Amino acid sequence: MIPDDRVLVAYVPALSDFTKIETQNWYRIPQKSAPKGLYAEYIAFYFGRRFGDQKWAIHYYAENMGHELVRRIDLLPDEPTHPRAQEIYYQVQLGPLQRLERPIISLQWRRILFIHTTWDRFEDAGEINDLLLDGDSLVDRQFVALREQEGPQYKIAESQATYSW
Repeated sequence: MIPDDRVLVAYVPALSDFTKIETQNWYRIPQKSAPKGLYAEYIAFYFGRRFGDQKWAIHYYAENMGHELVRRIDLLPDEPTHPRAQEIYYQVQLGPLQRLERPIISLQWRRILFIHTTWDRFEDAGEINDLLLDGDSLVDRQFVALREQEGPQYKIAESQATYSW
């Protein structure tokens, strides 16, 4: 794992979805609502409200081993009458599931479907806001490095943001 590896945080709405992740090593994403950047090296899983004490947090991640397009009915043959049975989904193949030593929590409820981040942010995150990338990752990394240095204070202005410290 290197700092610039990409991590896609994906919402897991139900325990049955996580069971498939855990036992069959795949995750499904509807093609019509798939995020750009499905090519992340890792997929992390954000649990929804149905997860009790583990809700609104990321507890697990897995390596992204690739994906293919399949119909929902082929993924879930026990649900042939589902309204979206014939729709196309990405079936994301996963490596072994890894549990985080400490979960990445959301300090408040929020509706998350996908978050793009980097491995270094994911590894250091204590809460969901720590994952968010603002602007170009190179500029953002420079800002963090400069902010952490002791010495003179600086101000950097971009077209959409101003950073001061």
